[in-house]
Amino acid sequence: MDLIVLILITFVAATVNGAIGYGFSSITMPVALLFYTNRILNPAMVLVELVLNSYVLFLNRQNIPNIFRRVVPILIGLAMGVAIGSYILSLVQPAWVKFVTYFMLLPLILLQAAGIRKPIKAEKAIGVPFGVGIGTLYSVTTISGPPLALLFNNQGYEKQDFRAALGVIRVAEATLTAIAYGIIGFYSVESMKVMPYIVPSVLLGIPLGAFLIRWMDPETFRRLCMSFDAVVVGFGLSRVLVELNLASSFTTYSILSIVVLLNAFLLYRYFRSRAAP
Repeated sequence: MDLIVLILITFVAATVNGAIGYGFSSITMPVALLFYTNRILNPAMVLVELVLNSYVLFLNRQNIPNIFRRVVPILIGLAMGVAIGSYILSLVQPAWVKFVTYFMLLPLILLQAAGIRKPIKAEKAIGVPFGVGIGTLYSVTTISGPPLALLFNNQGYEKQDFRAALGVIRVAEATLTAIAYGIIGFYSVESMKVMPYIVPSVLLGIPLGAFLIRWMDPETFRRLCMSFDAVVVGFGLSRVLVELNLASSFTTYSILSIVVLLNAFLLYRYFRSRAAP
């Protein structure tokens, strides 16, 4: 049953990634963490994402000169963040890693679902600390798409520049994290056993997503994906709070109910604004 869920969710996540350029880890990990630990999932996901993001970068290679100088400060911070995150991951109890994953991811997804965009004027100044945060988050959770998309959307990146910037950052973080995992001895037989169930879903889902997005409004598709992701993360957060004895079942599922209601409101507001003209 666990493997069937993993195959289905990675297929959905790969389809989303093929359509909007990101979302593979941010959709796969919240669901997969209900059945597996980060110590099993992370090494497999990092290797798959290294290949996946290299492909995305190759497709958008012509736009790399347009964005490279803008992302260099993030790349500098990224190396420090990956080292910090990998060290943390080797020490922290798996249940707490799940909690951090859900807790950090939920507000970022809701911000995307809300469509909030406030360009930052001091882009270079925030690059290095943002890179440290992204590197730490990715090496601990293998998730970085939501904060990266939030930043690049805020800064007004054009569609192809957006994809190229994501490709550069995500190839760098996947490469550095894969090396760091090797240094700390994080690869295991269990991780390698998971990979054969992920790869076919990716090979089928990516081209399907690229095809589907031609027939759908990209922003609407993105909002729907983020809304689905928010509910999944809210559910995962509720489960892990109970697991860690941080709250009662009533409290945790009240949190989930709030997430669902807020999500529904954001979707309603979005579709109402689209229908207004």
